[in-house]
Amino acid sequence: MTVGGNVGGLKPDQKRRLERLASRRVPPDEVISNPLANDMAALSREIRRQVGLLIWRDGTIAAVLVGNEHEILIPNISHLRFGKGPLRGVRWVHTHLKNEPLTADDFTDLALLGFDLVAAIGVLPTGAAGLLHVSHLLPENPEGKRYTTLPAAPVHLWRLPLQPFLDALSTEMEAPTATRVVDDGRERAILIGATLQPSGEQERALDELSDLATSARIVPIGRVIQRLKSAHPKYLLGHGKLKETIIAAVQQRADLLIFEPSLTPLQVREIGALTEMKVLDRTQLILDIFAQRAKTREAKVQVELAQLRHRLPLLSARSTSLSRLSGGIGGRGPGETRLEIDLRRARDRIARLEREHELLSQARARRREQRVDRQTPIVSIVGYTNAGKSTLLNALTHSQISTGDLLFETLETTTRRLRFPREREVVLTDTVGFIQSLPKELLGAFRATLDELKDAHLLIHLVNASHPEFVSQMMAVEQILTDLELASTHRLLVFNKQDQIGPERAAALAAHHNAIAISAIEPATLLPLLRAIEAHLWQGNSH
Repeated sequence: MTVGGNVGGLKPDQKRRLERLASRRVPPDEVISNPLANDMAALSREIRRQVGLLIWRDGTIAAVLVGNEHEILIPNISHLRFGKGPLRGVRWVHTHLKNEPLTADDFTDLALLGFDLVAAIGVLPTGAAGLLHVSHLLPENPEGKRYTTLPAAPVHLWRLPLQPFLDALSTEMEAPTATRVVDDGRERAILIGATLQPSGEQERALDELSDLATSARIVPIGRVIQRLKSAHPKYLLGHGKLKETIIAAVQQRADLLIFEPSLTPLQVREIGALTEMKVLDRTQLILDIFAQRAKTREAKVQVELAQLRHRLPLLSARSTSLSRLSGGIGGRGPGETRLEIDLRRARDRIARLEREHELLSQARARRREQRVDRQTPIVSIVGYTNAGKSTLLNALTHSQISTGDLLFETLETTTRRLRFPREREVVLTDTVGFIQSLPKELLGAFRATLDELKDAHLLIHLVNASHPEFVSQMMAVEQILTDLELASTHRLLVFNKQDQIGPERAAALAAHHNAIAISAIEPATLLPLLRAIEAHLWQGNSH
């Protein structure tokens, strides 16, 4: 039990009365007892400040908080939670100095913090308790109402079988609905697009964000789109709109908010302060996918480096209120703050990983030199993520590389031999997929791997021709190749997945873009590609 908030300037006896409030207990079937409500009202009237109680479901008082005349700022209460249901298992009961009903801020606290209920005790001019106003959350409903307010009544007349009521409300809110995914262990996310782009482009960006979420084993359960005139420096899409979005996400029992575009460290901190849900942006989501997919030591090192480099600015922007001295007896001087220790450890870890990464890169470079010395032509498959690169390599070399209809299914560069007639062969490599606005941390971490492309005699730019945005995906890949200084490397443009769009449409698209149409799952369609590779490498011209 704690006393906190705006207690400055209170007299000793007033502070003692607050401490006595903290030691009280509320009957389990009452929102607030009449004697306790009267004591809160009298003290609130005397100090001209709101007084509030956080009360566990069993009637134990978890905390007493003091505000100003108009409001009480509720601190981080993430540690106050009973169970894993949508309701916290804690109710919030506080005074209103003018006997007024619940305010918009009260309803926001109710929804954002998942209280069992929020109640306001009106303070009469005499200092006695007046009307009791109570509101609680609602299960999902066709009207989209998020909460309801019960009829107000004097505290001593207010009756509610509280425990049965809350048990029934919790059960109803936990029940699956048509708009809620049944819990299967995966996290549920609301996707939020807030950019200066037109709504059509935002929809397409959120479509890709949804695919990324699915690849990370996250279930997208809703999306919010707002076209901005300018990005809010703290909240990206505006404080009011963000609160409205979070409240809707709470009602849908989302676990995550995922933003498009990337957030600044300040925005991550401020948005996180408004909700207990996890807050991610596109960059963090991609990093998480890479972390899930990494299998080899080199890939794991590259991914961890990218994650740490991305998190370092976020860590530096953390509130100094999180900083605690860890010095003490035996320490030299006041000691480092918790924040400084975390930063130092992160930088030390980055330095160790960079040394290991350099050693792994040197070993990879030696293997590359051996391939170059043998004068075996190297052909690398590049393309947008999920274009079918690994499937194509499997089909051409009769390999069994893991494939799947997921973004970034392959992270490691895979090398296989591809034999041609007259005892000729090439080294065929499959690379990590590209994506629009590839996070710079990833591009930097994977640069050593992608540098292998510089040894290629030919690049196969594989395109998923069935994707509605295949043209913009092609342009994104070309831009990344330019960034990697590979714009002058010869390449074949190959349109994959003609089985999904039909041979006639695939042939027309290929003719328009000077490409080759194939289906990586239909070996018979690969002959024109094989002839084009052979012609380029050994006859000195392209198809």
